[in-house]
Amino acid sequence: MLGSGNMDRINVPPAGPMDLPLSLLEMGCSGRFELITHPIPNQPLPPQSTLPHGLPPISLSLETEVEKQFLRDAAWLPIHDTDFAFQKFLKVTQREVNVDSLINCTPSSLHSDVSVVRDPTTGMLLDFTEVLLENTSLSAKNSLSLQRQPGPPSESLRGSNTNYPFLPGGMEELTLDQIQKKSELEEDIDFENDLLRIPPGLKAGMDFTDKDAKIAKAEVNLMSLLSTLNDITYLQPEAEEKEEGKGSKEAPKLPRTNSLEDLGIKDVVSSSTPSDKGKDDKSKPKGNLEENKKWAIPVNITSPCDDFYKRIPNPAFKWPFELDVFQKQAVLRLEAHDSVFVAAHTSAGKTVVAEYAIALSQKHMTRTIYTSPIKALSNQKFRDFKNTFGDVGLLTGDVQLSPESSCLIMTTEILRSMLYNGSEVIRDLEWVIFDEVHYINDAERGVVWEEVLIMLPDHVSIILLSATVPNALEFSDWIGRIKKKHIYVISTMKRPVPLEHYLYTGNSTKTQKEMFLLMDATGNFLTKGYYAAVDAKKERTSKHAQSFGTKSTSHNTSASQDRSVWLTLLHFLSQRQQTPVVAFTFSRTRCDDNARSLDSMDMTTSIEKAEIHSFFQKSLSRLRGGDRQLPQILVMRDLLKRGIAVHHSGILPILKEVLFATETFAMGVNMPARTVVFDSIRKHDGTGFRNLLPGEYIQMAGRAGRRGLDPTGTVIILCKAGVQEMSDLRVMMLGKPTTLQSQFRLTYTMILNLLRVEALRVTDMMRRSFSESHRDTQAHEKRISQLKKMVSSLPPLDTEGQLSDMLPYYHTVTELRTTTEALQRAILESVNGLKALSVGRVVVVNNEQHLNALGVILQVSSDSVNRTFTALVICEKGNEEGEGKENNNTFPHFYNTALFIPEGPCSHTVQKLKLQDISAITVKTLKVIPDRIIDNYKKRQQPRFRLDPPGQAISTATQELLRLAEANPSGIATLDPVNDLQLKSVDVVEDSMRVRVLQDILREFNCIHSPTFAEQFARVKERMSVQEELDRLLFLVSDQSLSLLPEYHQRIKVLQSLQYVDSSGAVQLKGRVACQISSHELLLTELLFENVLSPLAPEDSAALLSCLVFTQNTQVEPHITNTLKEGIDRVLSVAKRIGELQRDCGIPQTAEEFVGQFKFGLTEVVYCWARGMPFAEIAQLTDVQEGTVVRCIQRLDEVLKEVRQAARIVGDSVLGSKMEKASLAIRRDIVFTASLYTH
Repeated sequence: MLGSGNMDRINVPPAGPMDLPLSLLEMGCSGRFELITHPIPNQPLPPQSTLPHGLPPISLSLETEVEKQFLRDAAWLPIHDTDFAFQKFLKVTQREVNVDSLINCTPSSLHSDVSVVRDPTTGMLLDFTEVLLENTSLSAKNSLSLQRQPGPPSESLRGSNTNYPFLPGGMEELTLDQIQKKSELEEDIDFENDLLRIPPGLKAGMDFTDKDAKIAKAEVNLMSLLSTLNDITYLQPEAEEKEEGKGSKEAPKLPRTNSLEDLGIKDVVSSSTPSDKGKDDKSKPKGNLEENKKWAIPVNITSPCDDFYKRIPNPAFKWPFELDVFQKQAVLRLEAHDSVFVAAHTSAGKTVVAEYAIALSQKHMTRTIYTSPIKALSNQKFRDFKNTFGDVGLLTGDVQLSPESSCLIMTTEILRSMLYNGSEVIRDLEWVIFDEVHYINDAERGVVWEEVLIMLPDHVSIILLSATVPNALEFSDWIGRIKKKHIYVISTMKRPVPLEHYLYTGNSTKTQKEMFLLMDATGNFLTKGYYAAVDAKKERTSKHAQSFGTKSTSHNTSASQDRSVWLTLLHFLSQRQQTPVVAFTFSRTRCDDNARSLDSMDMTTSIEKAEIHSFFQKSLSRLRGGDRQLPQILVMRDLLKRGIAVHHSGILPILKEVLFATETFAMGVNMPARTVVFDSIRKHDGTGFRNLLPGEYIQMAGRAGRRGLDPTGTVIILCKAGVQEMSDLRVMMLGKPTTLQSQFRLTYTMILNLLRVEALRVTDMMRRSFSESHRDTQAHEKRISQLKKMVSSLPPLDTEGQLSDMLPYYHTVTELRTTTEALQRAILESVNGLKALSVGRVVVVNNEQHLNALGVILQVSSDSVNRTFTALVICEKGNEEGEGKENNNTFPHFYNTALFIPEGPCSHTVQKLKLQDISAITVKTLKVIPDRIIDNYKKRQQPRFRLDPPGQAISTATQELLRLAEANPSGIATLDPVNDLQLKSVDVVEDSMRVRVLQDILREFNCIHSPTFAEQFARVKERMSVQEELDRLLFLVSDQSLSLLPEYHQRIKVLQSLQYVDSSGAVQLKGRVACQISSHELLLTELLFENVLSPLAPEDSAALLSCLVFTQNTQVEPHITNTLKEGIDRVLSVAKRIGELQRDCGIPQTAEEFVGQFKFGLTEVVYCWARGMPFAEIAQLTDVQEGTVVRCIQRLDEVLKEVRQAARIVGDSVLGSKMEKASLAIRRDIVFTASLYTH
């Protein structure tokens, strides 16, 4: 308002005698006026205002604005141009050259704020003080901290792909001293010489050579000014330096690194900052500070929770029923703000936990995010929670309802992108609820769960709800470890409604009562029932089989047989009032046939019929006229009226939901019934038929029994062709449900999203994945510090004079040892080697006791794993027992091949040798009588025969060996593995050559001649063994040992060669685009940049992109236009190029496999649909079921949205609007009739 004072006032003529003395007074600027009827004398009458400067301007005249801005005042033209025309121009416009205006820098953000001091008792204002602000320069573009300023409101929900995510919990930020510590990679920069001319990543740089520049004399020496302000730099808050990862003083010393690890900092050192120590002490129970701490804490749910109401006097949410113990325990944990993992059966009431968390976050004014794997489940939960809490929003790929609510329901993928893009929602987040966690086993999407769990910041607590899983503790321990917080595990096997499992063999009115109890409500398996069923079935088949003479029972039965079984069963059940029934059939066609074959059944009363009819009509009123006549809908309507419904992935989504809504006979997401029937227990899982897994069976059978309605639930397995194998049934009913397994894999989107942010590294993500959870880094770290202490406490090595080549000697010996061991293993595993090492072979023995002594083999043990050889070896008299000199430490036999010849009388010993003890196999053999030698030797080991002379066989053998040794004192000819034993594999040849080389090298060393050699070598050996263990552990803790590391490097190579990232790992434009896309990111990005989509019409591009979402094979050959054919060829050629590139970079997937995942079976369908053909006609074009078509088109819409985003980033507005058009063209009618749940 201050500026409008110099506006031209409106000149109103003075009031004449005819004018009424009225005046308008404007109140403020809200547009309210008051009429003043008694004007103050000698005041002008024109409109008056309570505003200090009259009325605000109404509307600007554009012409005067333009004239004023561009002609009268040419401030927007540069005035520092030396060109002649400009000099003239300056004279015309009378502007002074103003050099100071060039030195313009943006003001830094305020570093202080004013805060109020109040009297604590009365609340009176006492004073204002200035407070220094920290972290003023943080923004979503440069910091992971929650202290950073919020971004623009438009990005608050989904975030932006240039934002940093918030710091994931469990990853520490750097402290100042860690940053100051220099790592090996840094060097001090000399600011005078050899500076970089070209910044990393740029092609051209600066030229720093001295030019003769006219140097103006500096009026003021800036440096001298600054020196007086030295102390200012210390005012800078330390936290800011910590956050930014670059302190003011260290900035020049840090090269740009993509990782914290390059700075020599391990992210496991949590106690480096004093504040952390304090925090940890509080969170750990005092007792077990030292022992390895367990992150997962199992909660005992056997004892009743009596003091529940005492501990929570006013709960955030009350239920109409009394909670079970496990629910109470979970609620107590939530009140304490802990993370929980609840594993319980389907109908046990896990939702209670979710509901309580939502209620708590409403009470605390925070937010909860509820994620589920399946869209239908999200929709259903949305309706349930909306009815309960009201303030609930839904975010799925295609729907966004009230995103500002305190409880948001979304698919996991969306939560993942919100985390990567640093959405502001995360700030207010208190709980994330993961429903159906056992979905982490899903090969396709399991990895998303792990990414989300790893990326969640520290302040968010996690609630995991899952079906019963055997390794709940292990899984929770993993989450606890990566998040550094305790996870309370509550698992219950109890069912609120116990199940009874039956076998059913009836197939006609006569046999309709043949139902046999197989497992009772307490979980006992009854074999009696099983045999009774077998008998009943046999009785019928035997009569039948006698007439045909064969006894084959096939797995498949004809439709008419099926029909009779079903009719019989349903009659029987409705008589016994066992309806509603859910029947599971593991084939979609079978499912439809069975329902159609029930045309004579009628299970509803006329009142129910009317209700069903009106509900159905109401639901379908959202469809267009033509769509209401679809065959599937008509068939379904008849079935529904009779109380029968069908549900599988081929059904139209709107119908699926109608089905959930009809109470009578439904199958689906959360529809308990009294009885569950299994048509068969075999299922086709995409590769072949297999029996149901216990987990699947339990999940499905759990639909039986409605809480509060039925005393027990009934599960019936039909025996149509014959009774199933008892072992199969047992495994299925009593087997362990499937364990949670990591499906973690690297995706390009993940790699690019993490490369975008310097402080997060892909290896950090990999190290934290569930697949690496076995790496117990904590234990390793402990051992590493012990070993480091040991190394430092060992006596120093003497490496003077003769001993100077001690270490190289040690390394050579070690290599020789490992190589010979490898060689020996190869010999033992070969046929020829074993033949050579047979009874009577003379060998050279080296072990604790013998040095190059000859021995002869007497016996070879039969176990192939640790084979031992019993041999007679010659030795000194008095050294039979082997208390000889410890000469083994120095491995002299490696360089000294002189054979052992006893100095005194020759004696012998018989011992079991390991393969390592036999250092060479000679070419000689002796005739020996092993049994006699061994028996005689054993006998003489007994005290009373100790002094007997050795038997004939032994003395002969000993003499022979001694003669051989004396004949070849400097070494005896040995069998060469390559030439004599005919081992021709590359490894063996290389090893044996290497052994020869190493043996020659060893003879050259000086240290072996030193008098103190033996003891010094023992020291080296001790030191080195500690060092080796240390290195091994350091390797295990380092990123090098990650199982996915090679694949990571391969994928980085792919990204570099496609120019998604540059050589230093910085994400380029293509990479930014790929970040936006959740699946098939490489193919889509390449299509964008190769302009494959731009020339196409919207419907063509939609049809082409359908290959990304359609996964089935079709038999029908689509009829398509030529442009589409060309488009398909281009897509395939791009895919082939990517596939080949991936293979060249070492990714184990052939180009054919990569190309093969894109299926073009729905191109024609989508093309026609986008051009407006009604659904009924489209369904005729293909053999794919209606529901599948609808689902593909819905997913296609999500892809189109992603492409639109991507086109925006590239700046291709034409393509963006095309995608928008395509998206509008397919978003119509039955495909996008909004879910009934969201209304």
